[in-house]
Amino acid sequence: MDAHVLGAVRVDDQGRRVVSGANRVTALFALLATAPGGQCTKEEVAAALWPGEKPTDESIYQVVGRLRRGLGEEVVPRSASGVCAIRMAEGSLDLTRFHDGVQRARHLWGREKFEQLCFALRQWDGPEPLLGLTGEVFEIRRAALRSDWLEAVYSRLDAAWHAGEEKWLREETEGLYEQLPNRETIFRFYLLAHGPEMSLAKRAALIRRWREQWGAPGAELRAVFERLRRPAPPSRVGVLLPAPYQLLAPPRKMVGRDGLLSSLADHVQVRQSMGATTVVLLSGLAGVGKSALASCLALQLRDQFPDGILYGDLRGFEGRDVQPTDPEHLLDRFLAQLPPQAPAVGVEAKSVAFRSALAHRSLLIVLDNAGQAAQVLPLLPGPGTCAVIVTSRSTLDELCASRDVHVSALEPLAHPAAKELLQEMFTPADRQRHARSFTELAKLCGHLPLALVVIKSRLDHRPASALPALVRKMKEEKERLRVLHRTDQDLSVLTALSCSALALSENARRLLWQLATHPGPSIGWEAVMDLGAVGGGTDADHAVEELAAASLVYLHAERYRLHDLVRAFARHEMELTFPFPKGEFEAETVRQVLEHQLHNIHACDRLLNSQRRLPIGEADGVTVAEPESAERAMGLLDEEYDTTLQCIELAMRVSLNSYTWLLPTTLVTYQWRRRRLSDARYFLNRSMDAAEDHALPVDRALFYRVLAGTHWRLGEFELAVGALRRAVWLSEQDDSEAGRMSLARSIQVLASTLRKQGLDEEAERYHRQALELYRELSDSVGEAEALTGLGTIYYDRREYDAALRLCADALSAINGLNMNGQDHVLNGRADVLYTLGKIHHARGEGQEADRLYERAACIYRELGHWAYEDKVSWLHADVLVATARPHEAAAVLERVLRLREHMGGAGVQEVRDRLEMLR
Repeated sequence: MDAHVLGAVRVDDQGRRVVSGANRVTALFALLATAPGGQCTKEEVAAALWPGEKPTDESIYQVVGRLRRGLGEEVVPRSASGVCAIRMAEGSLDLTRFHDGVQRARHLWGREKFEQLCFALRQWDGPEPLLGLTGEVFEIRRAALRSDWLEAVYSRLDAAWHAGEEKWLREETEGLYEQLPNRETIFRFYLLAHGPEMSLAKRAALIRRWREQWGAPGAELRAVFERLRRPAPPSRVGVLLPAPYQLLAPPRKMVGRDGLLSSLADHVQVRQSMGATTVVLLSGLAGVGKSALASCLALQLRDQFPDGILYGDLRGFEGRDVQPTDPEHLLDRFLAQLPPQAPAVGVEAKSVAFRSALAHRSLLIVLDNAGQAAQVLPLLPGPGTCAVIVTSRSTLDELCASRDVHVSALEPLAHPAAKELLQEMFTPADRQRHARSFTELAKLCGHLPLALVVIKSRLDHRPASALPALVRKMKEEKERLRVLHRTDQDLSVLTALSCSALALSENARRLLWQLATHPGPSIGWEAVMDLGAVGGGTDADHAVEELAAASLVYLHAERYRLHDLVRAFARHEMELTFPFPKGEFEAETVRQVLEHQLHNIHACDRLLNSQRRLPIGEADGVTVAEPESAERAMGLLDEEYDTTLQCIELAMRVSLNSYTWLLPTTLVTYQWRRRRLSDARYFLNRSMDAAEDHALPVDRALFYRVLAGTHWRLGEFELAVGALRRAVWLSEQDDSEAGRMSLARSIQVLASTLRKQGLDEEAERYHRQALELYRELSDSVGEAEALTGLGTIYYDRREYDAALRLCADALSAINGLNMNGQDHVLNGRADVLYTLGKIHHARGEGQEADRLYERAACIYRELGHWAYEDKVSWLHADVLVATARPHEAAAVLERVLRLREHMGGAGVQEVRDRLEMLR
């Protein structure tokens, strides 16, 4: 059987034409032959063969049956799943022959690549594919096939240029340029083939006309313009050998690196145009795609280097059984490609000879997998127009210190690119059906290219229905690296990371294990140093520097992070010795992590709520960063927040109960201010048993107050009242001054909560009881809080004069206090100002309400109390609108909009609608 879709659609079988013409049977064959996996759903068939109509299933089955009778059931199998499919014999379809030929050509070079692409492009027959078939579906398929054809044409032009097919290239580009004058790549090869023979004036006119018609050229075309403007490079006198092209073909299509490739190529070209040698270092974690990127970059740049490309694998990270490549060995190999040279003995003399050989050449050198700078330095050219691309898992600090190096630290792929790589071979239907599994797999691979390629290779032998099982296996951290280990194809994240770890000192390996034991997702400098003190102490400073230089940890926004696969490797696979039994060392490491986190969170919380007394004690053996202001405390908690949540999970997992309840209790002021209320409720509820079993009554009362405060802010007033009644009861068990203070605070919060439920009389009674207790204890801030609570009740009753008197008394109680650095005093003052503002607002006294709201909002802003600033500013905007100041109201609402976006987005549309009305 001989089938064609790259021209007029037809199928011949044993000399008999069984499919041809512009009919639905032919259209169905073309549709299936060009579909991923050779199959389409009934809906896809209907859309292609009956555009704009709704055919019956019987109509579809009739066309499928006619195609099956013409081609046989082996080619068009029967299916009960509503899917139409075609199974062509290998080599029987021109499209398959074309794609297979292009794929084989990717791994070839020079003349072999050129001939392979010639074979692939000979499969095209006619002016366009799918000739005669109409409709949107076939237009889309036709456009995709034209794009594949054009890409193959570009590749063949490139292969012809490097194979020295000058005559063919001149003839081919003549026709292509006439046919497709707007294609930049075709114009580029047209200039390379014809430009050197043109007069300067003719060439300049041609380039000017192209610019006028088609716009600014890209980097590669600009490089050809520059090449044609420069005098021909000096000839290699006495050299009879062709220019060396030793580059390995990239192992796969590059995904997700287009922007980086373009910027790196531009950098090299700019340096070359200045007559300067370029050294590019691609560094990063094992498996991040450095070698593939280096190959793609070199392929993109090869036209810029007429004297060829040299490639050397330095084998810097190949494990115990493989010695790194001696640079002298590479010098011998490189010099053999660049005769004539005087004999040289020793690495230094050969390095000098190499630089001399490159002095009048323009040559690209790729040095892959460098372990140390000492391997690279003897292989670098001197001044000139050569370029070097170095890849290494190390940052090669010595190289960067001694030479002008453009460093590009590669990161894992962005999520869309990682997902695209996994889905490459799947049909659109499978992609949609298993979208969640693809997303989870990409994340479990940490978007690391090597891990993604391993998973992709496993998926090649599995149906799409196997995806969920693979996801489940990858979710088991202990199993993850085993899934990502394929010895049969030399693809292994485990092996790659093991080789990186073998290059580390024992101290660095131990610190890496400790960093992996830390729950993450990030860790600050002081916490790293505290980890190093476990077990008698190691030189953590140098150890973390070694890990960063090896790309096993990376510094981002002043915090160290581990890739998830590095964490899994260090925890479960890394070879390591401990200074004492592993179980004891692990327990001490975990305790140090939690101790450091608790004391540093507590240092911030003391600034945010100095009234709260937690039974934490003095810091022992950990470094505590004392923030200088409430604003800085909030900033530190922003940085530490995710890490603290993970530490709470860790404390629960290992049953360290004091940390289990103290960490969430210490964090709650920050969570209230940042409106992270769901997190607060979740962790407080989970730590309740630990507080009940391991805290004193007065500390348990504190715990229930913060739990109630969280419920209150979530509008869960019944739950808040229940927690507060428990706090009151616990406080009454303690007759000390601390117990009476706990009782006053519990009663005060209970009163405010009862008021929210509309129980004003009970609320007033509790407010007055709290006021009496605060006065007995000489707590002016508490007194002001109770008076403000009473003022709010009178405000609800519209007894504004009484409310004003109570709030004025509250302001008097708090005004005499030192507010410098006293966060709770400032917060109490802002609460009074806010309540006063509401009263004046209700009385229609807009000017006074404006002043009070603004002062309250400024204090809340200074404290980082976003939720209260939002509440005050919303009312402030009402006052500004009522007093005919819409522009000022809009400015206030813009701030509210930013606050709500920062707090998760609730109520954002409401603000936008209001802003729209003002404008």
